[in-house]
Amino acid sequence: MRYIIIGAGAVGGAIGGRLAGAGHEVVLVARGAQRAALTEHGLRLKVPDGESTYRLPVVEEPAELDELRADDVLVLTVKTQDVESALAAWGPAPVAGGGTAAERLPVVCAQNGVESPRLALRRFRRVYAVCVWLPSTFVEPGVVSAEGTPLTGMLHLGRYPHGTDATARLIAADLEKSRFEAPVVPDVARWQYAKLLSNLGNALEAVVEVLDTEDHLAFYARVRAEGAAVLDAAGIDWASTEEEKALRGDKIRLVEIDGAPRRGGSSWQSLNRGTGTIEADYLNGEIALLGRLHGVPTPLNDLLQRLANTFAREHRPAGSLPLDELIRLADEAVAFVQES
Repeated sequence: MRYIIIGAGAVGGAIGGRLAGAGHEVVLVARGAQRAALTEHGLRLKVPDGESTYRLPVVEEPAELDELRADDVLVLTVKTQDVESALAAWGPAPVAGGGTAAERLPVVCAQNGVESPRLALRRFRRVYAVCVWLPSTFVEPGVVSAEGTPLTGMLHLGRYPHGTDATARLIAADLEKSRFEAPVVPDVARWQYAKLLSNLGNALEAVVEVLDTEDHLAFYARVRAEGAAVLDAAGIDWASTEEEKALRGDKIRLVEIDGAPRRGGSSWQSLNRGTGTIEADYLNGEIALLGRLHGVPTPLNDLLQRLANTFAREHRPAGSLPLDELIRLADEAVAFVQES
């Protein structure tokens, strides 16, 4: 199988680089400065046991590959806010032997949140979802760091909306030869919702300096509890924290690369790169949506969603909101809901 990584950033670069390092055929999809750097210098993947450079084909759109192949696997690793445009570009692409990518090829959705596979299912017949546990960093064009060891990440994989099949098992086998653990599960959404609860802290990490103080951790606990209450109201099951910890064990430990600690996750990295967009609408915003559908107030997640979008739109520096100011805004938001 040939893997076409649509979005060669932190997650896509780590998956693509590890697959290439294990001998699999990989094409990277990128644009702008990232495409230029990948084309000129290759993908530099930094991991705890060293650095490798992969000289891989790099394209921006399907036409640059002529026809797609029947054995291609599309791995969608752009942020969820960019999924629609990626699906619109790649879905109609012709496949050798007839038909289009949307009709014939598997698309593997490897993003935070739960919305991407649903968006893909509107266009593609064969959709697979991944719960991504993959600590990785992309802040410099052409360079991706993956800080996990001894495994690079854990990627629960399943057919969407549910089930497993031979394709999922083949993809998982390739991933497991590439320094990942890739359990094939019939209920991948259950793992994605567990990860969603963890990712509710992404916006907090992005806008407020992470100090790991008691106040900071207590605020995150409130945000997560609000999310859990919404999932309970919606009747949505998710894997417990104990189940997650038991499965991961010490398979993925974070280590510093080049003596530099990992400074922030995907949302922090978006602000740091000044992309102008952020994924909060599909993380905290998912909780806000479910809260409105099921009559559960979500003032804290509403606030974080709004702040993250404001920071991205106005290109404010990551981590520049004092925690005391966030707590004041949160108290006002909660009071407003209680009075309404």
